[in-house]
Amino acid sequence: MIRKILPLFTALALAMSRAAFAESGWSLLNMTPGVTDISRKIYGLHMLVFYVCCGIGVVVFGAMVYSIVRFRHSQGAVPDTTMVHNTKVEVVWTIIPVVILIAMAIPAARTLIQIEDLRNTELTIRVTGFQWGWNYTYIASGVNFFSRLDRQSDAARQLDSGIDVNTVPHYLLNVDHPLVVPVDTKVRLLITADDVIHSWWVPAFGVKKDAIPGFINEAWFKVDADKPGVYRGQCAELCGRDHGFMPIVVDARSKSDFEAWLKAQVAAQKAQPPAQQAREPASSSPPAREAEQQAQSLSQPTRLAVLP
Repeated sequence: MIRKILPLFTALALAMSRAAFAESGWSLLNMTPGVTDISRKIYGLHMLVFYVCCGIGVVVFGAMVYSIVRFRHSQGAVPDTTMVHNTKVEVVWTIIPVVILIAMAIPAARTLIQIEDLRNTELTIRVTGFQWGWNYTYIASGVNFFSRLDRQSDAARQLDSGIDVNTVPHYLLNVDHPLVVPVDTKVRLLITADDVIHSWWVPAFGVKKDAIPGFINEAWFKVDADKPGVYRGQCAELCGRDHGFMPIVVDARSKSDFEAWLKAQVAAQKAQPPAQQAREPASSSPPAREAEQQAQSLSQPTRLAVLP
C-alpha cells in the first residue's frame, strides 16, 4: 500500500512546487530539479519530506493554538493537576511518529541506493582536486588536462586591478578548460585530491562528493539527451586561501560533438613532446604557478597505479 501511495505523494509534491513557485521567484530559495534523472529524484524526495514536515507543523501548531485559545485563563479554564499521564495518548504519539519515519525512510533509502548505483557506466573520468583547481583524466583514452579559474576572472580579482568585475563574463564561475561530457551517457567519476580535502559539486547534476587525499570516491551522472549546455559548480569544501577561486564548469555536448572533441584532444596530446603532455598552461600569476607545481605530481606512475 505504501509503495502505491508514495509515488503519488511525490508527483503531487513536484506539481505543487512547480506550479506555486515557478513564476513567483520563490523557487530561487529552493533546490532545483536539475538536468539528470538522479537530481530530479533527489528533488522529488526533498519536496516529499518538505510537505510531510509542513503537514506535521500544521497539525502540531494548530493543536497548540487551539489549546491556547480554547483553554485560556481568561475564559475560566482550570488546569487539571490530577492527570499525571495517559497511556493511550502516549502510545498514539509514539506510534504515529514511528510510522511517519518508516514511510519517509522507504523512498529515502531507495534514492540513496540509486545515487550509489555505478553499474552500466559508459565513460569513466578521474577527477583530482588540488590547490586551487581540478585535473581531469579520461581513463579509456588517456586525455588529461587541468582546469582552473579563467584568466579574465583571475586578473579582475587581484587587489587594485582596476577591472570592473561586471564586465567579466561569469566572474569567478568560469574556467580555462571545462570538463566536456556527452549527454545521454552515464558518466562515472573517480574523485580524489592531491593535497587537502576538496569537494566536487555541480548542483544541476545532483552530485557533491568529497575529494580526499589517499582515497577514491565515486559518483555518477547522466545528463538528459535534450539538455546539452554549460553547467557550473564550485569546490564545496574549505580548502585554503583561494578556495573561492576554483570553480567547476561542465560542457555537456551531443555524443557526436563529444566524440569529435575527444579525437581532437587525443591527436593534440600525441603531437606534443612527452615532457609537455598533461601540463597546465603557463600563467604569470603566483597562485597559478603554485597550483601547477602541486598538480604535476598527479602524472606520476604511483598515482595511476591505484586506479582500477
